[in-house]
Amino acid sequence: KITIETSCVSIDENYAGKNPGFLPGEFVMLAVSDNGCGMDKSTVENIFEPFFTTKEAGEGTGLGLSTVYGIVKQNGGFVNVYSEMGEGTTFRIYLKCESEGAEKTEEVQKAVPTESKGETVLIVEDEEAILRIAEKMLETLGYNLLTANNPLEALNITEKYSGKIDIIVTDVVMPDMDGKKMSEKITKLHPNAKVLFMSGYTSNVIGQHGLFEDNVNFIQKPFKMNDLEMKIREILDGRY
Repeated sequence: KITIETSCVSIDENYAGKNPGFLPGEFVMLAVSDNGCGMDKSTVENIFEPFFTTKEAGEGTGLGLSTVYGIVKQNGGFVNVYSEMGEGTTFRIYLKCESEGAEKTEEVQKAVPTESKGETVLIVEDEEAILRIAEKMLETLGYNLLTANNPLEALNITEKYSGKIDIIVTDVVMPDMDGKKMSEKITKLHPNAKVLFMSGYTSNVIGQHGLFEDNVNFIQKPFKMNDLEMKIREILDGRY
């Protein structure tokens, strides 16, 4: 059973000081609880570490919770986890409330081309929902698309595809093979193809695990259509 709760909470300096990880202030709290098997202390202590997972090899990347943690921290919030073996687990996400009188800044969209030049993009993403979102974005922008939800499928497609692949947009951590190794194999077949890596975690963290160097083309998930289009155009037009 999954239970979702929301509330507004006020955390004072005294409470925050006695509870490591908590911050003082006014917050919106989102709690997600289950009545499953729970987690032991060691698992809870490492739960937000990038690439930490209790799943078997090939069944999970260990980036899901670390991605959530990173996004919440970037927005001035924090995450608390409570778990008991045999009882279940509760994740509480705290996001800062905006003051009523706070000035709202309008997001300035960078001017980018809204149409492709007929290029072909290969998208490789093992999460079906993200694959479909990226596919829809690039279809809207007018690109020709090839899609694959794992590296082996991508290799099979590119071995049979006789046309030109202009750019590979690929997730970094996937089952069976990471995006770097896959793209190296594909570019041997399609040497003119550029590569854009995407991940839910930062390029610094991914780089620390030796998956690629600092100078690769990278976009962090989640991204907006304009961000993706701008990055692709920079790469294809030789501006990056």
